[in-house]
Amino acid sequence: MSRAIRVGHIGLSFHDASATVVEGVLHRHGLQVERSAAPHEEMFKRLGRGEVDILVSAWLPSSHQIYLDAIADGVRKLTVLYSPYCIWGVPDFVPVEAVASVSDLLEEPALTRMERLIQGINPGAGISRFSQEMISRYGLGRAGYHFETGTEADCFGTFETAYKEKRWVVIPLWHPQYLHNRYKIRALDEPLGMLGTRDEATLLVRKDAEAIVGPEALAELSDLHIGNDKVSALDDELRATNVVTS
Repeated sequence: MSRAIRVGHIGLSFHDASATVVEGVLHRHGLQVERSAAPHEEMFKRLGRGEVDILVSAWLPSSHQIYLDAIADGVRKLTVLYSPYCIWGVPDFVPVEAVASVSDLLEEPALTRMERLIQGINPGAGISRFSQEMISRYGLGRAGYHFETGTEADCFGTFETAYKEKRWVVIPLWHPQYLHNRYKIRALDEPLGMLGTRDEATLLVRKDAEAIVGPEALAELSDLHIGNDKVSALDDELRATNVVTS
């Protein structure tokens, strides 16, 4: 009997959501699955060491190419599951005429109204790298803005609390993500282009694991597309049913 297919995903809930769809395809082909999660860079290292067979998924080229480059010869790109992109967002009750752009954070009324903490997720995420650089390039530090890394709970909890209390806050976020399924979040214009491009969330398989996955399952996975809206909805559903792994 063949061993289980080892599916790895980055330890964030929306990656868990898309991994659930991939796992469903594998189960339909009679395959057993072992699933694991880890932070961004660590999961790519596990793929490179052969500790996982399939990675769901690499955001290419902006966010994760830096991690894929070292192991690219040993993996194959199967399909693009959705089209993620990073934003700095504000709640919809922040008037667009008051704060339309990142540069507006240095002007009134943002200087009076906006929270100075920009709470992020873990340091290996593309959005975390981009956001730290933005604080410097836009000169936001001189007005007291500061970016901090943390957990999903830190980032999302900070936003949800501020939203409920109608406080102005900037969240370093991305599409797809469950918060977009619950709230109206408006992306700020970012004229310096520091948030990367619209990526392709690419399903990766180790070449030496393809025979274990099998041609039929690989063929179905190669045709798989989920889309941003579906991933956001699945992410929200997983959280609502308390089955998120991270």
